[in-house]
Amino acid sequence: MRNRVPRRAVRDPSRDALVDVHLVERVRAALAGVPKVNEKRMFGGTGFMVRGNLCISARPTRIMCRINPSTHNTAIKRKGCRTVVMKGREYLGYVHIDASALRTEKALLYWVSRALEFNRSLPEKIK
Repeated sequence: MRNRVPRRAVRDPSRDALVDVHLVERVRAALAGVPKVNEKRMFGGTGFMVRGNLCISARPTRIMCRINPSTHNTAIKRKGCRTVVMKGREYLGYVHIDASALRTEKALLYWVSRALEFNRSLPEKIK
């Protein structure tokens, strides 16, 4: 393993996507004061479970937020936001936001707050 200090944001030439090597850490910091947060490896990144429900997942190229399905169509009009598609199926209430649209803390906190707002409307899953 190399002992290089990663830069905050670099381009991935194979995908022409912005890569924020600290994006997972930024999401973790944004959720630091939120009770009942657990992390799980999922979707090729880190999933943040709040009150037992998936709230946000993060990887260096993007985050995925679980938002209120009734606001989905408005949300995907924002820069860098698109509907999550898995195995050819679109998931209403799940959106990907590119790292390029999350360069500022204000932008990141906007999406984190949207995800937390919807999470509060869900029943808590107790294990």
